[in-house]
Amino acid sequence: MSKRLISLDVLRGITIAGMILVNDPGSWEYVYAPLRHAEWNGCTPTDLVFPFFLFMVGIAITIALGKRMESGTNTSGLIKKIVKRSLIIFLIGMLLNGFPYYDLSSIRIPGVLQRIAVVYLICSLIFIKTTWVGQLRWAISLLVGYWFLMNYIPVPGIGEPNLEPTTNLGAWLDNLLLNGHLWSASKVWDPEGILSTLPAIGTGLSGVLVGHLLKTSISETTKVTWLLVIGAICIFLGLFWGLSFPINKPLWTSSYVLYTSGIAMQCLAICYWFIDVLGYKAWTTPWVAFGINALSAYVLSGLVARLLGLIEIGDQSLKRWIFENLFLSWLDPYNASLAFAIVFVLCLFVPSWMLHRKGIIIKI
Repeated sequence: MSKRLISLDVLRGITIAGMILVNDPGSWEYVYAPLRHAEWNGCTPTDLVFPFFLFMVGIAITIALGKRMESGTNTSGLIKKIVKRSLIIFLIGMLLNGFPYYDLSSIRIPGVLQRIAVVYLICSLIFIKTTWVGQLRWAISLLVGYWFLMNYIPVPGIGEPNLEPTTNLGAWLDNLLLNGHLWSASKVWDPEGILSTLPAIGTGLSGVLVGHLLKTSISETTKVTWLLVIGAICIFLGLFWGLSFPINKPLWTSSYVLYTSGIAMQCLAICYWFIDVLGYKAWTTPWVAFGINALSAYVLSGLVARLLGLIEIGDQSLKRWIFENLFLSWLDPYNASLAFAIVFVLCLFVPSWMLHRKGIIIKI
């Protein structure tokens, strides 16, 4: 595969725009149900965003690292670069979590970028050291192993294994190792916790395996067919497994991995067919602009959102003032909250567009 996959950039751009959209409503009191995470078990469109991104991280690993390995790049040097990049992404996540006060006694250690860093690191090492068969075995082992841990290992101090928010094995481990440094909304467990990172690596490996398919010399039509078929199988298996091990994003259950990876394959197949095969590219530029600098767009969105909440106008934050005066003054609360989020995404699009126009890709 010699040409760049525009469809992958587009899907990544749509995903990062979706991530910013659902993270930044005008008010958390007024959010349409599809733009909220499921309360616990279940899966809304919002719950697809993060696994989609990890899925595409996996594809990028196969394409980018595969090219370097084929060109004869020294493996030890490549591993050093992978470790360095992972550490930088993890550190950026920590800096974003602490901004602007950096209270080391309570700063949240897990996070979105931190999970991306760990998944990228482990998936890259597995890719370098194994064939696609080995990568498939790793993915299966992680999903089955996690299912066994969560359903059959007693929780110390609690008793029987369970899948409840505060008493499951993952929550116990987070409290044991990261007490005081967890998600502020829960304080006793973290949606990007330690144990649930294992199946998240499985999500990344699903992308790695799809990357192998995209690199093969089979026809483009056959690739699309395989993506649709394998995606449908994964969705079915996820739903079936979900009958006993519920689809759940905070726990990142094995059924959730299969279900969301299957949907990601279906979406990629559609984008790949229309964009890279049939050549309908005229509409793709805004999404490509977001997609090629996705991490920088996400970091900038986090910093701007934090500043809007910290800067005060009178007795309210700048964000609240903007929401009430520019949106809530003429729209009903739910539409005002959604309009704020859409405008926020559009504002974040401006720097991404400028970078894209100048051909600048911010790499780590």
